[in-house]
Amino acid sequence: MPVIFITDALIFLLLVMVALFVGYSARHEHMRVPWRQVGERPLAMASAVVLLFYITIGLLDSIHFHPRLEGTGHVEIMYSIEILSALDVLTEKLQSQTEKTYSAPFATHAFSKEVISLPDGREVRDYPRLLYGGSHLVDTEQEFTMDVVLKTVTGIIIGIIIWCMLSIVILFLLSRNREEDLKSTMDSVINYQNKIPWHVILITLGILVVISSAIAWLSNYYHVLGTDKVGQDVLYQSLKSIRTGLLIGTLTTLVMLPFAIAMGIMAGYFHGWIDDVIQYIYTTLNSIPGVLLIAASILMLDVYMTNNADSFTSMEQRADMRLLFLCLILGIMSWTGLCRLLRGETMKLCEVDYVQAAQAFGVSHFTIMLRHVLPNVMHIVMISIVIDFSGLVLAEAVLAYINIGVDPSMSSWGNMINSARLEMAREPIVWWSLGAAFVFMLGLVLAANLFADAVRDAFDPRIRTTI
Repeated sequence: MPVIFITDALIFLLLVMVALFVGYSARHEHMRVPWRQVGERPLAMASAVVLLFYITIGLLDSIHFHPRLEGTGHVEIMYSIEILSALDVLTEKLQSQTEKTYSAPFATHAFSKEVISLPDGREVRDYPRLLYGGSHLVDTEQEFTMDVVLKTVTGIIIGIIIWCMLSIVILFLLSRNREEDLKSTMDSVINYQNKIPWHVILITLGILVVISSAIAWLSNYYHVLGTDKVGQDVLYQSLKSIRTGLLIGTLTTLVMLPFAIAMGIMAGYFHGWIDDVIQYIYTTLNSIPGVLLIAASILMLDVYMTNNADSFTSMEQRADMRLLFLCLILGIMSWTGLCRLLRGETMKLCEVDYVQAAQAFGVSHFTIMLRHVLPNVMHIVMISIVIDFSGLVLAEAVLAYINIGVDPSMSSWGNMINSARLEMAREPIVWWSLGAAFVFMLGLVLAANLFADAVRDAFDPRIRTTI
C-alpha cells in the first residue's frame, strides 16, 4: 500500500518543474547555448554523473509504502503498520543485520570486550564474534584477508559487467540519435571527437558502478563501514541520509524561489513605496539571528505535535513534518539574498530600450515583468540555486550538531556527526560514523560546487564575454 509523505509529494512536484524547465530551455536558444557550454566541460559532466547517482538513491528512498503481511491466513490482504521505502527493500540485508553495539569496518569481532562463556564452563573477557560480520568464516585470522580480496575482486568484475552493459545502452541510444551505426559512435567517443565529453561521462559512471558493486557484494558478508552504538550498519545510515541532504537543499530552494523572484522583480521595477516595503521586509529578516529563529520554530512545532499526537500516527510522519518545517524556515531565511540581487538587476533592466519601449506602447506591467525582465534575470536565479544548494546541505549538519535540525529518529549526516562526536574521546576512537558522513557529504557538496562553477561561468554574461 503506497504512502505519500508531504516531502515526497513536493519532491515529485519539483521533478515536474525541472521537466518543464528542461522543455522551456530546449525551445529557446538563449537557454540552450549556456547549457550547451555546461555540457562541453568535462569536470561539469563528471559532477553531473555523481549528482545523478545521489539523486537516484534519494528518489528510491522517497517511494514509501506499507509492506504486505505474508501468511496471515485471511482472505483480505493485510498490510503492516511499518513504513518502508524502495531503498529499504534493496538494502534489506543492511537494515536487518544488526549487531549488539559498535564494530569497526570489516570487523569480525565486536569493538569492546565482553565476558564470554566458553564450552567448558569457564568465563573469559574477550572480543566476541559478531552475529553477521564475517560469520561465514571459520578461522578469521587465516581466512579473513584472502576472503576480503576475493569478494572485492568478484564485486569489481560484476561492476565491470554492469558498466559495459550500461555503456552499450548509452552508446546505442546516442547512435540512434545521431542516425549512425554503433561502431562510428564508439570510435568518436574513444577518439574524443564529440563536443560533449562522453568518454568522461562513461569513465565516471564506470568508477561509480564498480565501487558500488564491490561495496554491495562485500556488504553481504561484512559491515563495510562498521556499525554504530546500537549495532546498525553505518553504510545503511549513510545511504538513508542522502534523501535528507537532498531534501534540505532542494525543498528549501522550492520554498524561497517564489518569494525571491516575485519580490525582487517587483522592488526593482515599481520603485517607490513598494520598493521601500520589500526592502524593509528582507532587512528585518536579515536582522533576526537565524539559529534563534530556527530553534524557536522547531520548539513550537514539537509542542504542537505533542499536543496533537493523534494527527501523527507514526514516527516517520513526525520526522517528515519536522523536516518539512525546517525546509520552510530555511527557505524563509534564505530568499533575501537572491531578492536583493534580482532587485538590482531589474533596476538596471528598466533602463534598457526595449523595456522603455514596451512601457511607452502601454504594455501591462505584468507582461513586461514576465516577458522582458524575468528571462533576463534567469541567469542570476540559476547561479544562486546551484551555489546555495551546497550551503544548505552543510547547514543541516550544523543544525543537527546543536540539536535543532531534523528529527533524531531520521537518518541524516548531521545526526551521524552529532552522535559520533560523543565517541571521539574513546580509546581507541570510534571514527567510522564521522568518517562515513564526511565522505558522503563531501561527495555531494563537491560535485554540486563543481557543477555550480560551470553553470555560473556559462550563465553569467560578464564572465561569458571575457572567455
